[in-house]
Amino acid sequence: MIGNLFIICAPSGAGKTSLVNALLEREPDLELSVSHTTRAPRPGEQDGREYHFVTREVFMRMAGQGDFLESAEVHGNLYGTSQAWIEARTREGRDILLEIDWQGAQQVRRLVPRAVTVFILPPSLGILRKRLTARGQDTSAVIECRLANAREEIAHVEEFDYVIINQNFDVAVVDLVSIVRATRLQVTAQLTRHRDLINAMK
Repeated sequence: MIGNLFIICAPSGAGKTSLVNALLEREPDLELSVSHTTRAPRPGEQDGREYHFVTREVFMRMAGQGDFLESAEVHGNLYGTSQAWIEARTREGRDILLEIDWQGAQQVRRLVPRAVTVFILPPSLGILRKRLTARGQDTSAVIECRLANAREEIAHVEEFDYVIINQNFDVAVVDLVSIVRATRLQVTAQLTRHRDLINAMK
Protein backbone atom coordinates (compact mmCIF):
# COMPACT_ATOMS: atom_id res chain seq x y z
CA MET A 1 0.00 0.00 0.00
CA ILE A 2 1.31 3.46 -0.90
CA GLY A 3 1.60 5.76 2.09
CA ASN A 4 -0.17 9.11 2.37
CA LEU A 5 1.58 12.40 1.72
CA PHE A 6 0.47 15.32 3.91
CA ILE A 7 1.55 18.90 3.21
CA ILE A 8 1.31 21.61 5.87
CA CYS A 9 1.92 25.25 4.97
CA ALA A 10 1.68 28.47 6.94
CA PRO A 11 3.15 31.95 7.04
CA SER A 12 6.09 32.41 9.39
CA GLY A 13 4.87 32.83 12.97
CA ALA A 14 1.50 31.12 12.49
CA GLY A 15 2.50 28.24 14.78
CA LYS A 16 3.13 25.61 12.13
CA THR A 17 6.18 24.05 13.77
CA SER A 18 4.51 23.76 17.18
CA LEU A 19 1.43 22.20 15.60
CA VAL A 20 3.51 19.75 13.58
CA ASN A 21 5.42 18.69 16.71
CA ALA A 22 2.15 18.15 18.58
CA LEU A 23 0.75 16.15 15.66
CA LEU A 24 3.83 13.92 15.53
CA GLU A 25 3.52 13.23 19.28
CA ARG A 26 -0.07 12.07 18.82
CA GLU A 27 0.51 10.20 15.55
CA PRO A 28 3.83 8.33 15.93
CA ASP A 29 3.28 6.46 12.63
CA LEU A 30 3.50 9.78 10.79
CA GLU A 31 7.02 10.61 9.65
CA LEU A 32 8.33 14.12 9.09
CA SER A 33 10.34 14.75 5.94
CA VAL A 34 13.56 16.61 6.72
CA SER A 35 14.21 19.24 4.07
CA HIS A 36 17.53 20.52 2.79
CA THR A 37 18.16 24.24 3.32
CA THR A 38 20.84 26.84 2.79
CA ARG A 39 19.84 28.90 5.83
CA ALA A 40 21.96 28.85 8.98
CA PRO A 41 20.80 26.68 11.91
CA ARG A 42 18.86 28.48 14.64
CA PRO A 43 19.77 27.95 18.30
CA GLY A 44 18.99 24.37 19.32
CA GLU A 45 18.62 23.04 15.78
CA GLN A 46 20.62 20.01 14.70
CA ASP A 47 21.71 18.98 11.22
CA GLY A 48 19.59 16.05 10.05
CA ARG A 49 16.86 16.65 12.63
CA GLU A 50 15.20 19.99 11.78
CA TYR A 51 16.93 20.31 8.40
CA HIS A 52 19.83 19.06 6.35
CA PHE A 53 21.93 22.24 6.37
CA VAL A 54 23.94 22.61 3.16
CA THR A 55 25.78 25.34 1.29
CA ARG A 56 24.14 27.12 -1.62
CA GLU A 57 26.64 25.43 -3.95
CA VAL A 58 25.67 21.95 -2.73
CA PHE A 59 21.98 22.80 -2.94
CA MET A 60 22.24 24.05 -6.52
CA ARG A 61 24.18 20.94 -7.54
CA MET A 62 21.45 18.71 -6.02
CA ALA A 63 18.74 20.73 -7.78
CA GLY A 64 20.57 20.40 -11.08
CA GLN A 65 20.68 16.62 -10.63
CA GLY A 66 16.90 16.52 -10.10
CA ASP A 67 17.22 15.42 -6.48
CA PHE A 68 14.31 17.52 -5.19
CA LEU A 69 10.60 16.73 -5.33
CA GLU A 70 10.08 20.42 -4.69
CA SER A 71 12.28 23.40 -3.96
CA ALA A 72 11.71 27.07 -3.28
CA GLU A 73 13.43 30.23 -2.13
CA VAL A 74 11.94 31.71 1.05
CA HIS A 75 13.29 34.85 2.77
CA GLY A 76 16.47 34.55 0.70
CA ASN A 77 17.14 30.93 1.64
CA LEU A 78 16.70 27.78 -0.47
CA TYR A 79 14.64 24.78 0.69
CA GLY A 80 14.15 21.41 -0.99
CA THR A 81 12.61 17.98 -0.36
CA SER A 82 14.46 14.79 -1.35
CA GLN A 83 12.43 13.02 -4.05
CA ALA A 84 14.19 9.66 -3.65
CA TRP A 85 13.54 9.60 0.10
CA ILE A 86 9.83 10.46 -0.29
CA GLU A 87 9.30 7.83 -2.98
CA ALA A 88 11.09 5.13 -0.98
CA ARG A 89 9.19 5.80 2.25
CA THR A 90 5.74 6.03 0.68
CA ARG A 91 6.38 2.80 -1.28
CA GLU A 92 6.96 1.16 2.10
CA GLY A 93 3.50 2.35 3.15
CA ARG A 94 4.75 5.12 5.43
CA ASP A 95 2.67 8.28 5.87
CA ILE A 96 4.91 11.29 5.31
CA LEU A 97 4.47 14.90 6.42
CA LEU A 98 5.95 17.79 4.44
CA GLU A 99 6.33 21.12 6.22
CA ILE A 100 6.87 23.40 3.22
CA ASP A 101 5.73 26.72 1.73
CA TRP A 102 2.97 27.32 -0.82
CA GLN A 103 5.41 27.30 -3.75
CA GLY A 104 6.61 23.84 -2.79
CA ALA A 105 3.04 22.69 -2.26
CA GLN A 106 2.17 23.69 -5.82
CA GLN A 107 5.09 21.67 -7.17
CA VAL A 108 4.23 18.58 -5.11
CA ARG A 109 0.55 18.70 -6.09
CA ARG A 110 1.51 18.61 -9.77
CA LEU A 111 3.65 15.51 -9.22
CA VAL A 112 1.56 13.86 -6.48
CA PRO A 113 -2.11 14.89 -6.98
CA ARG A 114 -3.24 12.60 -4.14
CA ALA A 115 -1.29 14.67 -1.57
CA VAL A 116 -3.47 16.09 1.24
CA THR A 117 -2.79 19.80 1.76
CA VAL A 118 -3.40 21.87 4.90
CA PHE A 119 -2.93 25.62 5.37
CA ILE A 120 -2.47 27.08 8.87
CA LEU A 121 -3.74 30.64 9.34
CA PRO A 122 -3.06 33.03 12.24
CA PRO A 123 -6.16 34.63 13.82
CA SER A 124 -5.09 38.00 12.35
CA LEU A 125 -2.07 39.79 10.93
CA GLY A 126 -1.91 41.84 14.14
CA ILE A 127 -1.51 38.70 16.22
CA LEU A 128 1.00 37.36 13.71
CA ARG A 129 3.06 40.54 14.17
CA LYS A 130 2.99 40.07 17.97
CA ARG A 131 4.10 36.43 17.66
CA LEU A 132 6.98 37.31 15.35
CA THR A 133 8.07 40.12 17.68
CA ALA A 134 7.82 37.89 20.78
CA ARG A 135 10.17 35.33 19.22
CA GLY A 136 12.96 37.89 19.49
CA GLN A 137 14.80 36.38 16.52
CA ASP A 138 14.30 39.06 13.87
CA THR A 139 14.82 42.78 13.41
CA SER A 140 11.81 45.02 12.80
CA ALA A 141 12.76 45.20 9.12
CA VAL A 142 12.78 41.39 8.84
CA ILE A 143 9.44 41.20 10.64
CA GLU A 144 7.91 43.65 8.15
CA CYS A 145 9.30 41.50 5.32
CA ARG A 146 7.78 38.37 6.88
CA LEU A 147 4.39 40.10 7.21
CA ALA A 148 4.50 41.15 3.55
CA ASN A 149 5.35 37.58 2.59
CA ALA A 150 2.53 36.32 4.83
CA ARG A 151 0.01 38.34 2.83
CA GLU A 152 1.32 36.80 -0.38
CA GLU A 153 1.19 33.29 1.09
CA ILE A 154 -2.33 33.73 2.45
CA ALA A 155 -3.46 34.76 -1.04
CA HIS A 156 -2.95 31.09 -2.03
CA VAL A 157 -5.10 29.61 0.74
CA GLU A 158 -7.85 28.57 -1.70
CA GLU A 159 -5.45 26.11 -3.34
CA PHE A 160 -5.47 23.88 -0.23
CA ASP A 161 -7.76 21.04 0.83
CA TYR A 162 -8.07 22.14 4.47
CA VAL A 163 -7.66 25.38 6.41
CA ILE A 164 -7.03 25.58 10.17
CA ILE A 165 -7.09 28.91 12.04
CA ASN A 166 -4.62 28.66 14.89
CA GLN A 167 -6.46 30.79 17.43
CA ASN A 168 -6.63 28.14 20.14
CA PHE A 169 -3.62 25.83 19.95
CA ASP A 170 -5.30 22.78 21.51
CA VAL A 171 -8.26 23.03 19.14
CA ALA A 172 -5.95 23.46 16.15
CA VAL A 173 -4.04 20.30 17.13
CA VAL A 174 -7.28 18.29 17.31
CA ASP A 175 -8.28 19.64 13.89
CA LEU A 176 -4.92 18.61 12.43
CA VAL A 177 -5.05 15.11 13.95
CA SER A 178 -8.61 14.72 12.62
CA ILE A 179 -7.47 15.41 9.05
CA VAL A 180 -4.75 12.77 9.26
CA ARG A 181 -7.04 10.14 10.80
CA ALA A 182 -9.89 10.82 8.38
CA THR A 183 -7.52 10.41 5.43
CA ARG A 184 -6.33 7.06 6.77
CA LEU A 185 -9.94 5.90 7.12
CA GLN A 186 -10.88 6.49 3.49
CA VAL A 187 -12.38 3.40 1.92
CA THR A 188 -9.62 2.76 -0.61
CA ALA A 189 -6.98 2.74 2.14
CA GLN A 190 -9.08 0.58 4.46
CA LEU A 191 -9.89 -1.95 1.72
CA THR A 192 -6.18 -2.37 1.10
CA ARG A 193 -5.10 -2.34 4.74
CA HIS A 194 -7.81 -4.75 5.95
CA ARG A 195 -8.53 -6.72 2.79
CA ASP A 196 -8.50 -10.19 4.45
CA LEU A 197 -10.68 -9.05 7.34
CA ILE A 198 -13.26 -7.41 5.08
CA ASN A 199 -13.34 -10.32 2.62
CA ALA A 200 -13.87 -12.77 5.51
CA MET A 201 -16.99 -10.87 6.59
CA LYS A 202 -18.59 -10.66 3.16
